[in-house]
Amino acid sequence: MGATHLPSTEFDGTDMDDQLEAAAEARLGNPATPMVQLLGPDGVLGTDPVFSEYAQRLDAEKLRGFYADMAAIRRFDQEATALQRQGQLALWVPLTGQEAAQIGSGRASQPQDYIFPTYREHGVALTRNVDLAELLRQFRGISNGGWNPKDTNFHLYTLVLAAQTPHAVGYAMGIQRDQKLAAATAAAGDAGGQAPEPKAAVVVYFGDGASSEGDVHESMVFASSYNAPVVFFCQNNHWAISVPSSVQTRIPLSNRAKGYGFPGIRVDGNDVIAVHAVTEWALEHAREGKGPVLIEAFTYRVGAHTTADDPTKYRESAEEALWRAKDPLERLEKYLRTEGLADEAFFAQVKADGDELAAYVRKTTYDLETPDIRTAFANTYVEAHPLVAEELAWFEEYSAGFADEATADRADTGAAHS
Repeated sequence: MGATHLPSTEFDGTDMDDQLEAAAEARLGNPATPMVQLLGPDGVLGTDPVFSEYAQRLDAEKLRGFYADMAAIRRFDQEATALQRQGQLALWVPLTGQEAAQIGSGRASQPQDYIFPTYREHGVALTRNVDLAELLRQFRGISNGGWNPKDTNFHLYTLVLAAQTPHAVGYAMGIQRDQKLAAATAAAGDAGGQAPEPKAAVVVYFGDGASSEGDVHESMVFASSYNAPVVFFCQNNHWAISVPSSVQTRIPLSNRAKGYGFPGIRVDGNDVIAVHAVTEWALEHAREGKGPVLIEAFTYRVGAHTTADDPTKYRESAEEALWRAKDPLERLEKYLRTEGLADEAFFAQVKADGDELAAYVRKTTYDLETPDIRTAFANTYVEAHPLVAEELAWFEEYSAGFADEATADRADTGAAHS
């Protein structure tokens, strides 16, 4: 194996690392400065010395597309929540309130980029052309995934907090080495006349709660040491189930990037235009070999953590009302209407498309096979285990009790009618 095939080490390019850090600071300024916001809650578009340039690339069609995507994924979220309440899904993880963070960042990625989600990135899945009905297979309990990541460069959901972050950095380092090998091959004249592959980067999503996991910190150390082309996208939705973000950190999460030696940006996560601009900048930064970026999307989980959660037990309704006034769909709708970029026919069509999506998702879910929980017992260990057998026996007895009650109820009903 030639020297060009060997991975670089953390000791390579130290001077260059310092230069890149200085350049990032010169452009982005002090990381303690306020968050990036372009479209305010009042629907008025502001300016930013760095990111307005990226916002100006968005035409009316793309802005309408952002709104249609956010409306579609909210309608999907509502339908999936209803399906869980009706017993069609074992669990659901809502995203309402985080549509701008997901659609804005997802639409900023390119097809060759690879995405590592957690378990709430339904909006990002939409932007990567994942069949939304396929998302529900895992939550119905009949699949460990639901889609083929190779088809969309959108990885399977990760239910273990932060486990996807080291995977993302490893994948980014693989991209980095593939690109180095391709460049060396081209320089040696062995490319065979083939056009070079477009440069790629990785985006990895995690929440404010997961930011406290060791996996995130270890991943950032590796990403910085090896200058990996990865964008860490933290959706700070203020609540890690019942634990507020103030317990996770005493400073803006984006400031942590400074400790690892790469840029950190805090963006208004309910402003789809700003999120798109910041993510586009970060991905360009990563693809061009300038290293990782941390984005903190400052947003809010309006609903429950999952359908097994009751947020009224740990937070005030006034807080929810405050954030509902910052709704990402409403602010973009105000802008589209004020600027004459969308008419009533457009919004009517968006609603009709949402209803059509909901009907499709509902029918597809009803058509799925009914999960058998006994499969979970069978797949726990390769070989039979006495504790699992004991728990299965308890479950069988517990389930039989419902059948006995149903039989007794039918008998009582029959006796009452005779």
